[in-house]
Amino acid sequence: MSAEWESLIQDVPDYPEPGVLFKDITPLLADHQAFPAVVEALAAAGRDAEGNVVVDKVVGMEARGFILAAPIALSLGVGFVPVRKAGKLPRDTHAVSYSLEYGQATLELHADAIAPGERVLLIDDVLATGGTIAATRELVSRCGGVPHAVAVLMELTFLPGREAVGDLPLRALCQV
Repeated sequence: MSAEWESLIQDVPDYPEPGVLFKDITPLLADHQAFPAVVEALAAAGRDAEGNVVVDKVVGMEARGFILAAPIALSLGVGFVPVRKAGKLPRDTHAVSYSLEYGQATLELHADAIAPGERVLLIDDVLATGGTIAATRELVSRCGGVPHAVAVLMELTFLPGREAVGDLPLRALCQV
């Protein structure tokens, strides 16, 4: 990731609670040159070496993962599937609870959102402890989908997120 893009990500200390350094990506999203470039860089995780699309769906995690995953799905010409916090989806869901850097959470995915055998690219803004990625991977698998790769804007290398990704290819545009 370019230094220019990284300069658009602002640190917010003690948010959402004391001791957490929040990475605010909204200035990057507001930049009409950086945002599309980031989308294309992340979309590369859904293509092979020749540029062919190798995924059937793009999954984005609530909430900032949505912002990145939807345009990535459009770029790849595939469907977008949201993974939401508990109680936000209106139909039958699969649910997985997991640990966050600063608490617990539950994610849900519509049970019919991914067809068996579909290859899925997992997108989020930040890889921290890896709980969100691991939970999403489990949700995709419960639908019968095949997790293909993970792509994130930032990886917080001082946390064990990479371990949670396991054997999936990981594309992180920057490491902090």
